[in-house]
Amino acid sequence: MLVTMDQKDLAGFLRRRRELLQPTDVGMPAGARRRTPGLRRHEVAQLAGMSPDYYIRLEQARGPQPSPQMLTALARALRLNRDERDHLFHLAGHPAPPVYGGDDHVSPGLLRLLDAFTELPALIVSDLAATLAQNAMAVALLGEQTTYTGPARSLTYRWFTDPEARALYPPEDHEYQSRVQVADLRAAVALRPRDPFADKLVRALRAASAEFAELWDRHDVAVRRSDRKRIVHPAVGVLDLDCEVLTTARQDQRLLVFTPRPGTDAVGQLELLRVIGSQSLGTPGAAPQR
Repeated sequence: MLVTMDQKDLAGFLRRRRELLQPTDVGMPAGARRRTPGLRRHEVAQLAGMSPDYYIRLEQARGPQPSPQMLTALARALRLNRDERDHLFHLAGHPAPPVYGGDDHVSPGLLRLLDAFTELPALIVSDLAATLAQNAMAVALLGEQTTYTGPARSLTYRWFTDPEARALYPPEDHEYQSRVQVADLRAAVALRPRDPFADKLVRALRAASAEFAELWDRHDVAVRRSDRKRIVHPAVGVLDLDCEVLTTARQDQRLLVFTPRPGTDAVGQLELLRVIGSQSLGTPGAAPQR
């Protein structure tokens, strides 16, 4: 059924959601006193990765129909819950996204927690290892991880098919990483019996990697609730980090926070990484969209 865009209601909905948000709700400094409530339009545009002019035209009911990708970015920027996100899609003349693997809607609660971490690398991933959001420190540590498409959205797929993904870890850690990634994926797929993305991901991995197929056939299952990671960074060396994991109630999304392991050089290395930021340093994993 063809659904038309409701420009007037879309504009009103965007404006009202923006006015309800404060800068501190999205990890921005409060700044000087504001004459009007909520975020400024250019701040929403910045969070959504679009031009301020484009967003202003949407709020003025004179913009073009946003794409599903643009609506997903707006829902994330405005911290919409799932019902609000679906309403946004309907107002823009698009069907609501599915709730399985293709759904990029990030838990607003996890996003608020992600905003709170400014000194430590943190990211939000799906249970199928697709990176949904990163803070600046995570981009500096791991490279940009959110731009992949298709099966390559999953880090597990890239781990078994792309040597650059393995370059983030010392070679002596590769065997362990392979085992725990497959065991974790098995647990996630079992919770998604009718998910076409999960099924496609496993079939693609079995076809692309004999190593994955062998590990998959072992039927090892283990959800990763915490871990120790050694990350190779070209500017600061090997960082020895603990990775703490917080999951949503549905267990379909996870917030990963990297903390320096006690007794290691990681504290100083993270401080240096904070100074360096996410400049182009040839960081493994900073691959272009594919």
